[in-house]
Amino acid sequence: MTDTTKETAAAQAPDATPVGGQDPVAAADPFDQDDLPTARGATGRLLRDLLRAHRLRVTLAALVLLVQQAALQTGPLLVAYAIDRGVPAFRAGDHGPVLAVAVGYLVCAAAGALLQYAFVRVAARVNQDVLLDLRGRIFRHAQALSVDFHERYTSGRLISRSTTDVESLRELLAEGLQELIGVVLSFVSISVVLLWLDLGIGAVAVASFGPLYLLVVSYRRRSAEVFAVRSTAIAGVIVKFAETMNGIRPVRVFRRERVNDAEFAALNARHERSNGDAFLEMARYVVGSRLVANTAVAGMCLWGAYRVAGGTLELGVLAAAVLYVRRLYDPIDRLGMFLNSYESAAASLAKIAGLLAQEPGVPEAAAPRELPARTGGAGREVVFEGVRFAYRTGGEVLPRFDLTIPAGQTVAVVGATGAGKSTLAKLLARFYDPTEGRVLLDGTDLRDLATSELRRGVVMVTQEAFLFSGTVAENIAIGRPEASREEIEQAAKAIGAHEFIAALPDGYDTDVRKRGGRISAGQRQLVAFARALLADPAVLILDEATSSLDVPGERAVQRAMDTVLAGRTAVVIAHRLSTVEVADRVLVMEAGRVVEDGSPAALVGGEGHYAGLHRAWRDSLVS
Repeated sequence: MTDTTKETAAAQAPDATPVGGQDPVAAADPFDQDDLPTARGATGRLLRDLLRAHRLRVTLAALVLLVQQAALQTGPLLVAYAIDRGVPAFRAGDHGPVLAVAVGYLVCAAAGALLQYAFVRVAARVNQDVLLDLRGRIFRHAQALSVDFHERYTSGRLISRSTTDVESLRELLAEGLQELIGVVLSFVSISVVLLWLDLGIGAVAVASFGPLYLLVVSYRRRSAEVFAVRSTAIAGVIVKFAETMNGIRPVRVFRRERVNDAEFAALNARHERSNGDAFLEMARYVVGSRLVANTAVAGMCLWGAYRVAGGTLELGVLAAAVLYVRRLYDPIDRLGMFLNSYESAAASLAKIAGLLAQEPGVPEAAAPRELPARTGGAGREVVFEGVRFAYRTGGEVLPRFDLTIPAGQTVAVVGATGAGKSTLAKLLARFYDPTEGRVLLDGTDLRDLATSELRRGVVMVTQEAFLFSGTVAENIAIGRPEASREEIEQAAKAIGAHEFIAALPDGYDTDVRKRGGRISAGQRQLVAFARALLADPAVLILDEATSSLDVPGERAVQRAMDTVLAGRTAVVIAHRLSTVEVADRVLVMEAGRVVEDGSPAALVGGEGHYAGLHRAWRDSLVS
């Protein structure tokens, strides 16, 4: 296991607590439970914030629905008028009232359809704009969060947040809000009309809202818990899928297919159970609400018929009241669908709000400072001043130490696995901030620099060279997107990568595909070196950067290192002592401390740790 692997594992420990916390053995990490903490009311604030920019369109949509409901609810009144006034007039030879009712009914139906079309157009635009905004927020925020966060929060969960959770909000905005507004307007308007038509029937209808309200409250409480579990369950499925596909080679090598199948089946079953629980809660609500509605309708029909027979209620009024009552309770199922969408979206928004509430562990400086200008391509002085560092587990990786690297000096850092070499590199690259002390670049604390300024000044080439989908030229130019083709090729030639790139099917325009899978590991590392050289940093960190190279590739890099490192401050972390030969100075680390410090020649001639490592390396070459 390399330093990077071991120290990353420490950062990912499940019982991690904030550095400097009181109790290193804390409760279950919310990252493991996919339950990031967030402030009370954050979900509602997020939704309001997303809709704030579209409040005019939302208001317009609500007004359109209001007018549509007025058109739709006019129908039963026209029926009542036709029965009580139009039919008697028609029998008396006056066709005007019946004709007016027919025209009015057609006009209301056409208006309802046109207004529905207008609402869908406006709501669809709001829907898509909100989802575009939310996905962008998630992506930008995730990029801004620190390496520490990404080592604890898997990419599969991020994918779940920006896909399935955002899709839940889409369903709410596309259908749920229309259902809610329609149901509320129907309840209010129909209740008023029923009370106006007949006080007794209206009072019975309004009284039935009590049991329905209790059903809604009970359904919301239970379904909120169910949908929170479902959101976590689908994230677990995505995490497992992404992890397996990204590690397909070791899966095949170690015959993990059956084990993965069993684990994926368990996660899938958990998701199935959570979906089943959601459907069960919906079924309970629908059965209960229909029981209340049908009982109320039957009672009002019987009572109304009795009153019509007794002459205290007109038949047209009863017919209109029955139509209105049916319309009053018809939206109950639609209300259930809205609540279903709402609770699903609320659970998803809670996950998203928890993600967006995370603050970068290495925040931007409030008042950024600029580094002094570089002259003649010179490097910069690096100083570790009273630095101490511990990961979230509470285990100290680097005890307090001080170190100065003069500008332009190449320093090799060697030591056993877990000695703290890669942690030192991560602090210099500001992937983490020290628990105590400061890391200075030409006298400026890294925490006082803007991230863009730091990334221009310090570049790191890691053990695993990561290439993005795209051409070789695009991958080399990542550090300097404005670089010309000639500059890109010069960087590749200087590092010894030009020949293999030119031999590719399309040369520098060859698409390296996902993670650079079209070229070998050694070739990916050479492209990463060319990328770093083109960026022209003042400080270059090589963290086991030659470990993926074969012997010819390593020799090619070593031949180019004198050119690459000339005039720069460089920190070279390596297990291969052949890489150390280019260094001006060697640091030997043990348990997070520098135990030896000197030139390669001086340390080889001594009897310390480095001399022993060097002899063992020489012996391995002979054998």
